[in-house]
Amino acid sequence: MRLILVTFGTRGDCQPLIALGVGLQNAGHDVLLLGERAAAGLAAAHGLPFAALAGDIQATLAPGGALHKLLTEGGNAAQVGKAFARIAQESGAEWMEQLRDAARETGKTADGIANGIIFSGLCAYVALSVAEYLNIPVVAAGLWPISPTREFPSPLFPQRRLPGWANLASHHFVDWLLWRLFRPSLNAARRKICGQEPHKKMWRGYPVLYGMSAHLAPRPRDWPPDWQVCGAWTLPPETDWQPPPELEAFLAAGTPPLYVGFGSMTGFDREKMCAALIEAAAGRRVLFYPGWSGIDPAALPENFHTITTTTAGVPHEWLFPRVAAAIHHGGAGTTHAAARAGIPSIVLPFGGDQPFWAARLAALGVAPEPVAGQRIDARRLAAMIAFTERPEVREKAAALGQAVRAERGIENAVARIEEICGKNGRRR
Repeated sequence: MRLILVTFGTRGDCQPLIALGVGLQNAGHDVLLLGERAAAGLAAAHGLPFAALAGDIQATLAPGGALHKLLTEGGNAAQVGKAFARIAQESGAEWMEQLRDAARETGKTADGIANGIIFSGLCAYVALSVAEYLNIPVVAAGLWPISPTREFPSPLFPQRRLPGWANLASHHFVDWLLWRLFRPSLNAARRKICGQEPHKKMWRGYPVLYGMSAHLAPRPRDWPPDWQVCGAWTLPPETDWQPPPELEAFLAAGTPPLYVGFGSMTGFDREKMCAALIEAAAGRRVLFYPGWSGIDPAALPENFHTITTTTAGVPHEWLFPRVAAAIHHGGAGTTHAAARAGIPSIVLPFGGDQPFWAARLAALGVAPEPVAGQRIDARRLAAMIAFTERPEVREKAAALGQAVRAERGIENAVARIEEICGKNGRRR
């Protein structure tokens, strides 16, 4: 089959789709990923054909960008929805044109049309529109549980214990809000790019595959059969990758260090975060990955070893089993990597789905109760570090790692996509 994968976001949004694309490619399918430009190198390293979508995710996180205020101040579901909608408004029409052209490339199949589209995140409505236009199957690839359920609130709501009806209402509210915010620009793009009539109601009834662990987020009992939790989508090891000598030397020089990294998070109070980290670490060995944080490694003491920009490609799957615990922002990818490695986490969430994953790890006993990244201080962080050093916490983390590693997320997703899209290119 010829399949188009499409997503837009940070590395944490793109990496699982790259892993899924590699799995589909290994199963014999012709795959193209459309994603944010920063993911091009990772896709190339794994031999996955890639084309960059319009837009720059790092610009949305910078001052003045759509996501900047959320990271520096936090925000509720309405503020998150408005920020997401602004990104789609800026690039949605270009995404639709790029996806339409990629999905009907002449010579790739008998009729030039792809056998299916697999989408994730902000590209959802664009992908649903193009699949409708070309009359081909479409599959949602979720990285956090946004499908309505009575069992827990929407990940964009505070993670509190609520009655079932309130949980369900929170999901429906987010669905309604996002559709209301996205609909004007989407319908303008539908008319301009595909000559389609406006879509009046939100799509329903399409299959959803979740690339997340059932041990972290069990499948709700009230979901229909078409909504499946497959297990995490993890990249295979890069066969020619070697760890930098200075990193190997640091790891070999003493006890397993604490890992600190906030991925694509930026714009927060760097001085406050640095002061909290230095005081709370209290001389412990620390491995620090700056990411997009803007934290100056020169401001860190000698017990901190920095993974420099030249070694930014160190895979979590290699690194995390070699550290004592991970201090991170709670993105789905980092959360799953820490869980898979069998190590405790300390989660300092900034927004989006991060509080959801922070709450899940705390509920499993492998992380302390989270503190928002904007509110962390040395006293709180020191107590969180001490929590991860308890023997019972480390035992729970090791058991969780064993369970997560036994899942077959890629294989499960590939089998379901083949069933939905049809090996012979059947249309809907």
